[in-house]
Amino acid sequence: MSVMGVGATIMVVEDEPNIGSLVRTYLVREGYTVIWVRCGEDALTELGRHPVRLVVLDIGLPGIDGFEVCRRIGGSVPVIMLTARDEEPDRVAGLEVGADDYVSKPFSPRELTARVKAVLRRSARVPGSGSAALPDVSQLGPVMLSRSGREVRVDGREVDLTQREFDLLEYLLRHAGHVVTRDQLLETVWGFRSPGETRTVEVHVAQLRKKLDRPGLIRTVRGLGYKVSA
Repeated sequence: MSVMGVGATIMVVEDEPNIGSLVRTYLVREGYTVIWVRCGEDALTELGRHPVRLVVLDIGLPGIDGFEVCRRIGGSVPVIMLTARDEEPDRVAGLEVGADDYVSKPFSPRELTARVKAVLRRSARVPGSGSAALPDVSQLGPVMLSRSGREVRVDGREVDLTQREFDLLEYLLRHAGHVVTRDQLLETVWGFRSPGETRTVEVHVAQLRKKLDRPGLIRTVRGLGYKVSA
């Protein structure tokens, strides 16, 4: 299997036949095995039967909606959410229940497949790989991050972060004292280049700030990006 995860099994949870069929067609063309289900109940059932590597999940499902499905998945499988709604409350809600990425309808199937590859590539990395020279623990003020334990504590209190939030914080701490651009974060933490597509970064940073509850730790540098300092 390549680093892109080609050959991996991907579950598509989409009740609109045209969209579900289109997504399945493009993913199959890329070499993935696709399981397409049309409701949340079937998604949860099939997840227990197949070695799914990633879920493409619509929010507006009949019965159990996408938010609840993502919550029940509990971070065990990466999730890319699809929705016709592009408002920040929906994005934040998706992040709170553990979504890794967010694509708004209407979308380009090529963009979606690129994001699928990026999420699979990121999730396939062994924690700490490529950073052997880095210490296991990063500390900045009250914030402590353990790479091997995938653990974050603030003043000794453990903070529950999603995989993406952890990777984002790890990168920011590694570059503490320096300005990191949004495009740089997209390319490094999300694994893809998409000029102008920075809302995903902004929403994740906002959610990370909320969870850490340390105002001033992650500062916005207007027109550039973010800077972490104690």
